[in-house]
Amino acid sequence: MDFTRQPLSLDSVRFPPFPQLFLATLLALCIPFMALAQQSTAPRVDREAETIIVGGDRSYPPYEYLDKDGSPTGYNVELTRAIARVMGLKVEIQLGHWADVKRGLDTRRIDVLQGIVYSDERAKDFEFTPPHTLVHQSLFARKGSGKASSFEDLKGKQVLVLRDGISHEILAKMHPNVIPIPTNTNAEALQLLAAGRYDYALMAKLPGLYLIRELGLSNLVPVGNPLVAHRYGYATDKGNTALAATFGEGLAILKNTGEYQAIYDKWLGVLEPRGITWKDVLWKGALVFTPLLLFLGLTSFWSWSLKRKVAHRTAELTLEIHERRRTEEELRKNQEQLLQAAKMAALGVLVSGVAHEINNPNGLILLDLQMLKDVLEDAEPIFEEHHQRRGDFALGNLRYSRLKESLPRMMSEALEASRRVKRIVEELKDFGRQGDTDLREGMSLNQVAQASVRLVENLIRKSTSRFVLDCAEDLPPVRGNTQRMEQVVVNLLMNACQALPDREKGIQLHTYLDEERQAVCLEIRDEGVGIPEENLKRITDPFFTTKREKDGTGLGLAVSASIVKDHGGSLVFESEPNRGTVARVLLPLAPTEHSS
Repeated sequence: MDFTRQPLSLDSVRFPPFPQLFLATLLALCIPFMALAQQSTAPRVDREAETIIVGGDRSYPPYEYLDKDGSPTGYNVELTRAIARVMGLKVEIQLGHWADVKRGLDTRRIDVLQGIVYSDERAKDFEFTPPHTLVHQSLFARKGSGKASSFEDLKGKQVLVLRDGISHEILAKMHPNVIPIPTNTNAEALQLLAAGRYDYALMAKLPGLYLIRELGLSNLVPVGNPLVAHRYGYATDKGNTALAATFGEGLAILKNTGEYQAIYDKWLGVLEPRGITWKDVLWKGALVFTPLLLFLGLTSFWSWSLKRKVAHRTAELTLEIHERRRTEEELRKNQEQLLQAAKMAALGVLVSGVAHEINNPNGLILLDLQMLKDVLEDAEPIFEEHHQRRGDFALGNLRYSRLKESLPRMMSEALEASRRVKRIVEELKDFGRQGDTDLREGMSLNQVAQASVRLVENLIRKSTSRFVLDCAEDLPPVRGNTQRMEQVVVNLLMNACQALPDREKGIQLHTYLDEERQAVCLEIRDEGVGIPEENLKRITDPFFTTKREKDGTGLGLAVSASIVKDHGGSLVFESEPNRGTVARVLLPLAPTEHSS
């Protein structure tokens, strides 16, 4: 019970007449002894005893450091001297390397650390006072070299830290993937970093900025926001609660008298972030909002008059941006078309050369095979007569009895194969040849389909055992370029083949007349893997492809859609994942057909 704050009033207690005097006398005698017992349980410091040694870091400006004369100075130093004055203490401040000073507290050579960051681990060995400041730990790097914003970004990096400082402890215990490089002072860490050694330095932001300015290390900058904020205050060795309580009491007195705030503002007020009080809010609010209201009143009319001009100019800019985007889009499409045209021109040159090289030997083979077939037909009676007179005989290690039936068939197949080679080469030349830009010539979609199938016949056979070509009879002709439309169909057939997971899945190519749209249609259905919905909308975008790892360029369907568009038609796709895809080419009927 606190007798000083709640004095006991005997008048408010009613006792019988005789015991009242006795109890009042007894209580009056006990009160001094109870107060004395209460005071004896509280920790005390003999303020007339020997000097208290207070330790700190010699290179931690503006908190604590040695000035040009070698004397201790800084925020912590001035705060310690103020506490000593109000508490009647005799102190001696010793600044040195942090690791040595911290070790001095362990060995009782130093009584108090005037600036130390609180942590749960340190609380096991030290008695802490209530914190008086927040210290923000930040990363420093050479300009243009570091972009780390968290401890995860420091994995495998060499980070300079103050030996036995809080940053050293955090990296050693909580981030083993980071390589700490301890130094005796923060100044040494920054000088090593500025000289191009190691990756980062981790220290309190305010001392770092102060040292960079004082040492002229213009190539160093803080990186990102502070990584962590720590409570910062006084500490004694474990068990010395009396001394810790004395410094805590002195700090509280300084805060109540306002002297603490004056010391804080002198050293840290314009640099270190601190909390905002209601008094600050009201005072600053009055300073800000009063002139602001006046300013808003004076500028409201001017702002209103500008709205119409801004709206008008915004509309103009929106139109300009739209026109610019449309122009850029047209330019991009023209560039893509030029690129495709260049590729097709190169393909035409290549195909012409290859076709020439194939046609020459193939023509000779075709001529020789025809001659050999005629020779075989003329020699057959002679072989037969020889067989009748002398029995079976060998020709080319084969018995004539077996050869006479298979030899004509072999010659016919060889001739047909040679003619097929010639036909494929001719169609390949037509495919690679630059088509006429005049799209007014008549074109049969059935012939386009059949020629395209022949061009990729080998790929179709390798991809599926179920290919169906169904061409509608009496399909009206359309206006267009046969070679360019073959390019579209070939591309669609190749995509269908590549979409099949195995040869059991089929492909159908179907042509028909769509009377409702007054158009002819070529439709290719496959039973392949399908196209995801998010990709289906972009399938004809230039350079969009899901086959980049297979050297896909993303131009095939974009060029195909452009060709169909040039013919006045449309290229549409329908697809479901794992159920296949339908590619449909719609071309308008020729004017004569349409008018009829």
